[in-house]
Amino acid sequence: MSVRPLGYSALQIRLHWIVAALVILQLIFGESTGEGFDARVEGAGSGYNTASIAHIVAGVLIGLFMVWRLVQRRGRGVPDEGTGLQALAAKVVHWAFYAVLIVAPLVGLAAWFGASEDIADLHTMVKPVLIGLIAVHVVAALYHHFILKDGLLLRMKRPQ
Repeated sequence: MSVRPLGYSALQIRLHWIVAALVILQLIFGESTGEGFDARVEGAGSGYNTASIAHIVAGVLIGLFMVWRLVQRRGRGVPDEGTGLQALAAKVVHWAFYAVLIVAPLVGLAAWFGASEDIADLHTMVKPVLIGLIAVHVVAALYHHFILKDGLLLRMKRPQ
């Protein structure tokens, strides 16, 4: 068994925060792609506008960065997530993020380029799931920082 790092590398931290920023932008501005998608489905044009192009590009970047994060995770490893239920919860949430943030862009692309409302509905269902994951992740980080005071939150700030 290999030794786990005590913290995350500078690259892992940068990728985390870049993805976080892109996801927040997608959640805030993603709804504005609807007009373009509706036009595309109805055959009333290509559907491309600034909002739809930005959403597609940001989604592709999120998917690619998440794959890069997986490569980093596999190559360098990640700090120990502890033991017991907290560790299980951390693993479930982290792997759910990987799954959602890799699959959602693929489903979004399939919806857009297939002009499929059914697939678009599936892509839209990602939003509440993602908001729930983010809420659990943030609450857990704040719990570790303010209640447990175990320095866990600092691992995403300072490379080791």
